[in-house]
Amino acid sequence: MLALLGFLMVFVFMFLIMTGRLSALIALIVIPVLFAVIGGFASDLGPMLIDGINQLAPTGVMLMFAILYFGIMIDAGLFDPVVGAILKAVKGDPLKIIVGTAVLALVVSLDGDGTTTYMITISAMLPLYQRLGMNPLMLPCIAIMGVGVTNLTPWGGPTARAVSALKLDMSEVFVPLVPAMIGGAIWVIFVAYLFGLKERKRVGILEMSKLPKQQLMVASQQAATVEMQEEKRPKLLWVNFGLTVLLLTGLIMGVMPLPAVFMIGFAVAILINYPNLDDQKERIKAHAGNVLSVVSLVFAAGAFTGILSGTEMVDAMANSLVSLIPDALGSYLPVITGITSMPFTFFMSNDAYYFGMLPIIAEAATAYGIDPVEIARASLVGQPVHLLSPLVASTYLLVGMSKVDFGEFQKFTIKWTVGTSLVMLAVSIVFGVVSI
Repeated sequence: MLALLGFLMVFVFMFLIMTGRLSALIALIVIPVLFAVIGGFASDLGPMLIDGINQLAPTGVMLMFAILYFGIMIDAGLFDPVVGAILKAVKGDPLKIIVGTAVLALVVSLDGDGTTTYMITISAMLPLYQRLGMNPLMLPCIAIMGVGVTNLTPWGGPTARAVSALKLDMSEVFVPLVPAMIGGAIWVIFVAYLFGLKERKRVGILEMSKLPKQQLMVASQQAATVEMQEEKRPKLLWVNFGLTVLLLTGLIMGVMPLPAVFMIGFAVAILINYPNLDDQKERIKAHAGNVLSVVSLVFAAGAFTGILSGTEMVDAMANSLVSLIPDALGSYLPVITGITSMPFTFFMSNDAYYFGMLPIIAEAATAYGIDPVEIARASLVGQPVHLLSPLVASTYLLVGMSKVDFGEFQKFTIKWTVGTSLVMLAVSIVFGVVSI
């Protein structure tokens, strides 16, 4: 009964936001509360909501100050030279811009942090998309696909969870997956190429050399930033660059928790660039809307996950799905795991899947002589689809920075991320990483 209630809740939630009947923010709160009441958990609603919110509170704080930090850097003009150089290199060609987006996302996301990747990629590339009138959904689509591939690095999170849950050696799980990651990266670049061809045909190639000098200057600047030049800080370019490098180094090395890094980074950045109190208030006010839209979704997602876990719906869903696998298909469990990891990790958090469900699948696989390490590898190929889940906090940052609707973004991107997962699974099968 709990499993049925859980699946129905997820279905109703996805239907409402993808058809535009409810916003993601409202649906994340109203739908789980409604189903918790239907399931007889009304008396426990408060504690479940707070538990879920507490779990995501550090993420919400981190995203708030991260948005403010990069907002200050954009206002000050840190990314203007980068965008100008990229614009000059791609020469107004949508094909080169989108392929460049894919390469940038794949390279930056090797640090395993999707949040940082989204901030850098969207900050650098969004003005080009806006300037050429390109489809705004393509930028976040390519960015999330790139992160979905490199998210399998040992320091990315999912791989560490799979290894920990099944008590395996990291090298046995990760190293064989490298060909699958390469295959996934090639797929991402291929999709970017297809997008580029489509946009080149639709909007054409902007001949930058033929534009008037005034228009060329505007095109080489960040369209996403406030255009008033008094907000730029060209004399502080290298100071801001050094501060950003220092911040990213701190993130990678883990010198302190992410919320603390971005809180300190933001405070230092705004003091350096805008020492005047009125200027500080104006810059914070300018980015307040973006902060509110992202952070409110994160806390709403906490309410959703808190109810899903507190009612034990997620456990019932996992157990019921595993029990549906016929004995005749037992020997195909690695492939089944790879395919089902897409919907499973979409509907539940990585923690719930890897620590709650994966051990059950691995235990069932041993009855058919299948090594748990194969189950661990197969379970990771669904990560590109997982990132589209409304339970992933960083995705709200991506959507917010890209200025697109969450439901429209999901509808546009889902088939391409499924393609990424299937390509990675196919490569894994070909290289014997996952047996069939």
